[in-house]
Amino acid sequence: MKKLVVLTGAGVSAESGISTFRDMGGLWEEYDIMEVASPQGWEKDPVLVQKFYNDRRRQLLECEPNRAHRGLAELENYFDVEIITQNIDDLHERAGSTKILHLHGQLLKAQSSGDPGLVYDIDGWEIKDEDRCEKGFPLRPHVVWFGEPVPAMEPAIDITSRADIFVVIGTSLNVYPAASLVDYAPAGIPVYLIDPADVFYKGRSQIKIIKENAGRGVEILFENLTGKKAPF
Repeated sequence: MKKLVVLTGAGVSAESGISTFRDMGGLWEEYDIMEVASPQGWEKDPVLVQKFYNDRRRQLLECEPNRAHRGLAELENYFDVEIITQNIDDLHERAGSTKILHLHGQLLKAQSSGDPGLVYDIDGWEIKDEDRCEKGFPLRPHVVWFGEPVPAMEPAIDITSRADIFVVIGTSLNVYPAASLVDYAPAGIPVYLIDPADVFYKGRSQIKIIKENAGRGVEILFENLTGKKAPF
């Protein structure tokens, strides 16, 4: 069975109603990104940071997977699918995908602010200001912030290097180091890019562009790869 590796970004979840930072009306218009997504922001105002992610978590629990998520899960019937996602939501899991690597953490988890190796599931949507890990440190969102290392990059590179087909969906390829994963896909394999916007990438000449939103794009991808009509 061929290995299909998929790198997903915010565009995959946008159709489920999850706000993105970059789009018109997105979160960058409401917040200074460095105040809510950096170690410096956490040090300056942890209450604001907790509120921001508690609000994102509450929003997520009201959202459902869309046909892009469902389509990627359906492709597991035909390929060994591994998803590498920049998203911190759990919509791939809820859609039924079974192999998912979260590059930037998971919204429904908390971690110790003093020992990043201590990670906990969140019961519900809220991390309270008084919540502590077993070592007594405050809990913070289990999210990779700007300026922090991305521990999952090494396994992501390994997964990408073993791909027979590589697909990029809903990401501008401007967020590094995630965008560099395209460079690790083996030479000569099919590479697809699904995005309704113009995405410019100089590192690879042969990329098959599907200029559609994620849902329609995954439908087209499914039919191209399987030769069958998409059932989702």
